[in-house]
Amino acid sequence: MTDSPKETPAEAVVAMVDHVLDLAATWTAWDGKPAHIDDRVYTPHKAIRRVADHLVDHLAELEARLVGEAPQPDHWHASASTTEADLAPFTQEDLDEARSRLTRLARIWANRLGALTEQQLDDSPGDGWTFRELALHLKGSTYYADAVGRPV
Repeated sequence: MTDSPKETPAEAVVAMVDHVLDLAATWTAWDGKPAHIDDRVYTPHKAIRRVADHLVDHLAELEARLVGEAPQPDHWHASASTTEADLAPFTQEDLDEARSRLTRLARIWANRLGALTEQQLDDSPGDGWTFRELALHLKGSTYYADAVGRPV
């Protein structure tokens, strides 16, 4: 996915989630074999978990910075950890849950980013990336779903 000059930060986050869910729609046919990419292991459940964690983590950062608080440090194990739950089959019910969870998170992001002015997006309070940069960083969360790919 390439950055479109007309793509807003909100559209970038929504497009990322749409891409992840497009791939996830094929994962009910996953054969149970984890993908080994860049010295990490990826599965459908892990990809969904990582995307959701990434959205939650940076949303908490954005909200804290907006009210003048220091963001809480995260204690995720990130993609270095593969849990037993990550290895479970990915069912239609799991897909339904992922759609609900990620679609809601994308809407929260889109609503929050859409409420910010261009100046707030580019001159964001606190330390760290601007809020525009955060949204574009989140766009890279497609990596986790792309690592799993589509079942052959």
